[in-house]
Amino acid sequence: MTPKTNKTKIFVSALPKNIFSGFVVSLIALPLGLGLALASEAPPISGVIAAIVGGFIVSILGGSNVTITGPGNGMVIVLLSAISTLGDGDLYQGYLITLAAIVMSGVVMIILGFLKMGRLADFFPASAIEGMLAAIGIGILSKQFHIMLGNNSINGKIIPLVLQFPAGVQNLWLTTDSSVLIAAAVGVISLLIMVFYAKIRNKYFQLIPAPMWIIVLVVGLSYILAAFQIDHPLTEDFLVKIPADVTSNLAFPNFSKIYQPNFIVAVFSITLIASIESLLSIKAVDKLDPLNRRSNVNKDLKALGVASIASGLLGGINVVTVIARSSVNVNNGATNRSANFFQAVFLAGFVLLFQEQLRKIPLAALAAILVYTGYKLATPKTLQKVAKIGKEQIIIFLVTLFTTLFTNLITGISAGILITFVIHIIINKSFSIFFKNLLKPNILMFKEPDGGNFYISVKYFCSFLNFYKLKNKLDAIPENNDVVLDFSMCNFVDHTVMEGLEGYIDTFSKKGGSIELIGLDKHGADSEHPFAIRKIIPFAEKLAPVGGNLTKRQLLLKNAAADFKWDYIPNKNRETTFLKDFVFFKSREIRYFYNQLKAENNKVALMDVEFTEGAFIAREVIKTTILHIKLDREVPIFTLDKEGLIKYIYSLAGFKDIAIKNHPDFNRRFYLSGEKPNEIHKLFTNELILFLESNPYYHIECNGSALLIIKKERLLSVQEVKAMLYFGKQLHQILQ
Repeated sequence: MTPKTNKTKIFVSALPKNIFSGFVVSLIALPLGLGLALASEAPPISGVIAAIVGGFIVSILGGSNVTITGPGNGMVIVLLSAISTLGDGDLYQGYLITLAAIVMSGVVMIILGFLKMGRLADFFPASAIEGMLAAIGIGILSKQFHIMLGNNSINGKIIPLVLQFPAGVQNLWLTTDSSVLIAAAVGVISLLIMVFYAKIRNKYFQLIPAPMWIIVLVVGLSYILAAFQIDHPLTEDFLVKIPADVTSNLAFPNFSKIYQPNFIVAVFSITLIASIESLLSIKAVDKLDPLNRRSNVNKDLKALGVASIASGLLGGINVVTVIARSSVNVNNGATNRSANFFQAVFLAGFVLLFQEQLRKIPLAALAAILVYTGYKLATPKTLQKVAKIGKEQIIIFLVTLFTTLFTNLITGISAGILITFVIHIIINKSFSIFFKNLLKPNILMFKEPDGGNFYISVKYFCSFLNFYKLKNKLDAIPENNDVVLDFSMCNFVDHTVMEGLEGYIDTFSKKGGSIELIGLDKHGADSEHPFAIRKIIPFAEKLAPVGGNLTKRQLLLKNAAADFKWDYIPNKNRETTFLKDFVFFKSREIRYFYNQLKAENNKVALMDVEFTEGAFIAREVIKTTILHIKLDREVPIFTLDKEGLIKYIYSLAGFKDIAIKNHPDFNRRFYLSGEKPNEIHKLFTNELILFLESNPYYHIECNGSALLIIKKERLLSVQEVKAMLYFGKQLHQILQ
């Protein structure tokens, strides 16, 4: 069977799951499409058009696998602002001109895709994005809360609308308008359904999403009333307005203001927020993909651009990738893009077959869905989560949030980027760390020959400004490989990088690989959170107290020590005289050791060591992990390493290569030297030689009373540490 035939067979066999998932997603997409369009002051049908067009086009042209496209939460404030300003007070004209801005935005997104700008979201600080999303949530809440309570005529800016929440509740108690009271009752009950839906564990009830339950109940109630010949209690002003014939009443864009500054700003705003929302959603959904596939984000950008152009030309708002509906798609067993296609098919069927039923949906019910959505974006738990990461993240979050609320999204996210950069300068007490090193190559990557690990070393700094460089290297590594990521030469690592790396760590672990971070043990952090900013501590007395802000590597080392029933001491120790008898450290200046794992009998200890070699401008600081073993008996002094690796260094120390009889493979692979060849011959028994040949290379030295074992001239990952401990334990037993 050819690969193409096999792929076709897999696709066909997965169709039932994808059709079902597409149907479930369409049940959510219908009310959300209507609601998000209404929240943007666009006709309700424009949101559904965006979902249908996006589903058809992106499923065919896109580069992601299980994402769902349509109108997005993040676009509400942008579209609302564009419609309000471009129409000069006429909301319908503003909507038509905004359609033109959406079309032009689609063109820009296609260009961004061809320019491979799929990394756009990487240049935004994580806490600034959290602040922007919270502002979007409050923006949605600000008006929809009043509509949920039956007040459809209220308008204004976000903050004044929020401040009117108490007055809105008070006015509801005082009103005598039955339509307002009924609408409010529908809104409150709908909100309660959204809140308590997840607490109902009945599997049949859970087959229908909460938003669709609301639609079914309100539309069903209207039919029950009609059966008893009771007039609908709500007038048309409180119900969704759908054209009599959707296909013959499509709106078309108005390009009359294409050269005006407001129009250009609208295009830029729509493009920026649509790109950020889509790229963040794609990245998040890739983590949920059961097959652990990685999306082609640049291809997806182009597809979203084409879909936005088509949607705008047909009267729909712009198309983005949406996280909530995508996660529902994954949870219902979707395996490929056909689920997105089928959700568009079902949506088109709903619109064409159930137009009359859609007109019976109260605006208050849709507003309740959006109130819940807005609250989820701006929940107080978000601020708590940001606060746990670090105090500086609260500042970034709040500056972005309030700037967005009082101005607009572009100004808000710009303020978030600026304040993040300023805070980074203050934390480092240096301008030069960024300005001198921003354009310098700071990533070194190679595959180590013996262990097969990919080794990546990061220098200078790593923040949202240059994270894309590190991501480019990680993206080039197959995810079933092991990666050691070394920050020992990096002075500063920001929260955005730490959070972003966690996503890579999860992805690699799912595919059988691993990423281990080393070299952060000397960096200080203001909190215990794993995503906290890490800054180098130059000459602190203690690197970190046990139980303090230990890095993930330190915590794993502590656990490894506990497994061996050893002590773990992370603190710096300058008592290094016991190491100076070894040839390896003869010409090197040892600064200190730290992260010590120490046996109860004090005979075996593993530690990270920092030393220097060279002098003046050639002076280099090196960190490595060593194993030190005290022997119970005197043995001859020797060194053992790869043949040819440091032969010259040890020949200068007076050592000569010693050949072991009847072991040509050992002699070819290893360089063995020492002062007393005869005693060394006796020491290197067949058992010892077989053991050394059967294990990975280690540099081994004996000064007569102790062993020094080194794997590489870098810090070891925890996995490598455990391997070294096991190797040393076996070697010790043989030598004893």
